[in-house]
Amino acid sequence: MSGKKMRTLAFAGGIVLLGAALALLWRSGSDEQQAYPVFDAERVLSGIGGTDGADGADAALSYTQWMRSERYAASKTAEGVEASIMAVDYAAAAPETQLERRRDPAQGAEVLDWNSSRGWVEWRIEAPRDGIYELELVYAPLKGGFAPPVRGIRIDGTYPFAEAERVSFDRLWKDSLYPYERNAIGNEIRPVQVELTEWRTERATNYAVSSEPLRWALTAGEHTLRLDAGQGALSLHSIRLVAPLRTPSYAEYAQEHAVAASGGEPWHSIVEAERYAFKSSVAIQLQSRSEPYISPDPKGKIVYNAIGGTSWTKPGDRIGWEVSVPRAGYYAIDVKYYQGYNGKSSAYRTVLIDGETPFREMQSYRFVSNKGFEIATIGDGEGRPYQFYLTEGKHLIEMAVDASAVRPAAESLLDIGDRLLEMERSVRAITGNYGYGSDQNVDTARTWDLRKYDPQLESELRELIERLLAVCDYLNGLNQANTDAVTALRVNADRLQRMLDHFNDIPNRVAEFGTVRTSLNTWIQTIESQALELDYLVVRTPDADPGLKSPDSWSKARYAATDFFRSFFQQYDTNDTDDEDALTVWVQRGKDYVDLLELMVQQDFTPQTGIQVNINLMPNTNVLLLGNVAGDQPDVALGVPLETPVDFAMRGAAESLSGYPGFEEVFGRFNPGLMRSYQYTGNVYGLPETQNYYMMFYRSDIFEDLGLQPPDTWDDVERLLPTLQENGLTFNLPKRNFHIPFYQQGAEFYETNGMQPALTSEEGIAAFKRWTDWYRKYNLPKDIPVFIHHFRNGDIPIGVADFDMYVQLVIGAPEIEGKWKMVPLPGIKQPDGTVARWSHNESLARIQEPSSLMILKKSERKEEAWQFIEWWTSVDVQSRFSNDIESFAGIAYRWNTANLEAMQTIPWPEEDLAALNEQDRWVKNMPYVPGYYYLAREIEFAWNNTVVGQMPAREALEQSERSLAREMMRKQEELGIASGGGLIVPPYDKPYERSAP
Repeated sequence: MSGKKMRTLAFAGGIVLLGAALALLWRSGSDEQQAYPVFDAERVLSGIGGTDGADGADAALSYTQWMRSERYAASKTAEGVEASIMAVDYAAAAPETQLERRRDPAQGAEVLDWNSSRGWVEWRIEAPRDGIYELELVYAPLKGGFAPPVRGIRIDGTYPFAEAERVSFDRLWKDSLYPYERNAIGNEIRPVQVELTEWRTERATNYAVSSEPLRWALTAGEHTLRLDAGQGALSLHSIRLVAPLRTPSYAEYAQEHAVAASGGEPWHSIVEAERYAFKSSVAIQLQSRSEPYISPDPKGKIVYNAIGGTSWTKPGDRIGWEVSVPRAGYYAIDVKYYQGYNGKSSAYRTVLIDGETPFREMQSYRFVSNKGFEIATIGDGEGRPYQFYLTEGKHLIEMAVDASAVRPAAESLLDIGDRLLEMERSVRAITGNYGYGSDQNVDTARTWDLRKYDPQLESELRELIERLLAVCDYLNGLNQANTDAVTALRVNADRLQRMLDHFNDIPNRVAEFGTVRTSLNTWIQTIESQALELDYLVVRTPDADPGLKSPDSWSKARYAATDFFRSFFQQYDTNDTDDEDALTVWVQRGKDYVDLLELMVQQDFTPQTGIQVNINLMPNTNVLLLGNVAGDQPDVALGVPLETPVDFAMRGAAESLSGYPGFEEVFGRFNPGLMRSYQYTGNVYGLPETQNYYMMFYRSDIFEDLGLQPPDTWDDVERLLPTLQENGLTFNLPKRNFHIPFYQQGAEFYETNGMQPALTSEEGIAAFKRWTDWYRKYNLPKDIPVFIHHFRNGDIPIGVADFDMYVQLVIGAPEIEGKWKMVPLPGIKQPDGTVARWSHNESLARIQEPSSLMILKKSERKEEAWQFIEWWTSVDVQSRFSNDIESFAGIAYRWNTANLEAMQTIPWPEEDLAALNEQDRWVKNMPYVPGYYYLAREIEFAWNNTVVGQMPAREALEQSERSLAREMMRKQEELGIASGGGLIVPPYDKPYERSAP
């Protein structure tokens, strides 16, 4: 055979093989899915105790269990009856409840303003007959925060089910303007949110557990209805007991409107998802997406053209859109959505039309996962569109996040976690092992016979494995896919199985219980997360074809190429548009913060002063340092770390603020203890923008179960520890928080001239010895990498953490909502009875550390820069910025302003603000002197030498002090500071007393 023929055959064979490979790839990437059996929720709930409790008022029952209880099954719907009472006709209220009667013009009646988040109010209401009721309230949230008002609902003195302890009543929000503002290079600026304050009628609902309003079983006759304060203020008009609404099936709904033919010409209307009428949470954010057929096309700019995503996940969060239809009849609804945030897991929404669920199939409607934006018609599982009957005119379409379908799995996993915690405590009590992490105090050479000490443990562990696998089967059936969560749960089941296989080795592997619990808690949050992003909705007649497209591979390639070529011509740097004669401000923060600041400058500062301002993003402080060396520096730097102003001052690169007009008034806006970090050689070189606090967090539910009170002093902590450790619990104090024991003991880290360390003073030695004794004698955990995991699990129910812990708990730990508190740090009781709670106001974890501002020494516009600083740090500006930035995304964007007066306007719960104000009295920041960066290192060395190496405390601290002194001396020589010079580090030992308003 000739070479030419062989090459031809080889080429043909290659084509065939390539075709076969492509066919295999196509088949592997096809939409064919394995069918998974669907299991009833009862299978995963059956292992949770108490589901058939006789007393439906048992607060231990969850709502899911309550709905399956014998009492609920024996009750019938109270059809055709209702009862109501005016809010002002309350029977009793707690003395601390702030109530005010007033006549409301919108309601034309007297209403009751509940102006605090304290106390309770009771009403007596007559139930016409035995049966199941729903609770309807006519209310309006009062201004004062972004979180929804929360109230507990008791019937005759008890919570009928656990979820009754915290029932939320929505606030509604919308964008303050449209079209959105644009910055200098044409990118849209995220709009501030404004609250819709009108009255609304809502039934008490919890979409985490049910797609329908919560139901209450009442006997005929008078009942006491109590609302317990939880969070936020609200105004009440009336309360009604009403019969539950019966939601028809789609077949019944279609039959009811069978004569309603659409007729007429095909019609459709596109509703841009970002053009919503309202949303129930400021955390639901607008998104900017750039891809083919997105609407509107951003054309290389930042354009907010979608909504939701990972910011629209919390059960009950809802968005509403208005649409007008030209005539009465049937309409279909298409949704362009992306739902690929959680692997192959489905996301669920309850769809409402004009405030009501039209038919049962719209409760917990499933949006299957996808890999990119696609258009799908709301329909049944067979691909048939649901048809919605709409009358002519305007209608409201709502979608509410609904996690009730996955709630049985979440509840089962929570119960499994609780059972694992009980097992761990039992094993620790048997073995006497109360260590954590690498600090396990157990004899690994000992052979245990666990069956002798705990005969039930083996069977209980086997039962938990079976329940865990049942949850996996339930989730597979629900999602019709093997999801990431199921894979992780099976891994945990395997971990438990290995423990079961090596049963008597469990005492040496007791930390595995915590590992599994942490994993379960993480995946519970993932399972209940219901992220969904929308581009637009289409309301159309069933026969209309809008001709809309979803992106495919070729369109994405074309779009990417267009974007690439566009990038050569578009502006991306705001520096390109700067006015050379304007004041220049560099900001080390995210885009949303900078956009809002720029907007406020344009609306307020420039009109007041006539000073033009260029505001630019700064990625990190290194840019500021390099720019200063190169002569390309700003006039003002914002958002820099706490130590930066003094670091620059040591090198002659920062401007002293002490001599500017009005400095004393500006200085007085801040805590003087915090200002120690900005003072150097008697001058002030920077000011704080935000602040941080170390606080004590504790699990109130666990403390109540153990009959304990949170400690007020470190003596209380030492008395508390034996009880905690007897129950397999402990206290967390990160070793990096060395400033707390030192300052509370009255020690200072440097001499008053700032030239030598003062670690081994009498107070310093006493502080160091007591601090290290907590780890040596009282067995505090030496290293807890992620405290919040243990706090959520409950094995470390109390400890010290900074402000970031608060934000993480509010956002990321919904399973313990209302079960924890934040209080001031423990301290040392003084002779006058006060408790000294001194603490440094900085996050050594670098997460929520205080941010600072400064004027650069080389600035040619120092007077204008000082005017900007005066404006920026003022009460009104900081109050507005704090509230406006939080309106972008809720507490995740909380601006914890350092302006003491403005701080009082941040929407903190009253109890938390009181705790912060108390801790604020005891702020005592460390001064920065040459070589300061060695302090934390040497203190840690001393701690390791004493706690781990068993070196005497005094010897270890003296060794570290010598090393610190050498580095301070070296740095002083480098900076040219004379040995006889003084840096002035004055003592600060009086708590800050807030001036009376």
